[in-house]
Amino acid sequence: MPVAWSEIQDAFEFLSVGDEFGNAAWINRETGAIHMHSDWDEELWPLPEDIDDAQKYVALPTPRDLDLGRRLVMRFAVERLEKHYDEIAAIFSRKGAYRRFKEFLTRIGALEDWYAYEAEAREKALREWCAENGVEVEG
Repeated sequence: MPVAWSEIQDAFEFLSVGDEFGNAAWINRETGAIHMHSDWDEELWPLPEDIDDAQKYVALPTPRDLDLGRRLVMRFAVERLEKHYDEIAAIFSRKGAYRRFKEFLTRIGALEDWYAYEAEAREKALREWCAENGVEVEG
């Protein structure tokens, strides 16, 4: 059963907010329905009893699962901001790196380029994951 691309993207964004919320999402392979869970949102607590059936459900990946964190930033630095590579590497050697990275990009006028690069990489990785896991995408 095909799943709307927009629904997959919404669920992936839900998973992107951070591990501290206990967010998880699954796709029902038979119906295409997406089921989400959050430790912080009681409306999302009721899940199908058979959610652990790997033949029927597949858990959506997180950005970390798709390697869309620091490595993506460093690929961006190599491909688009080579002269700033060392500065970016230094930013990612300490805590709070993403905030400082975005501040740096704002200063050099490259924030929108980063957002476009990140969006393209996320879509590519997520579509590849769908293909590898037998999730038919609509749209």
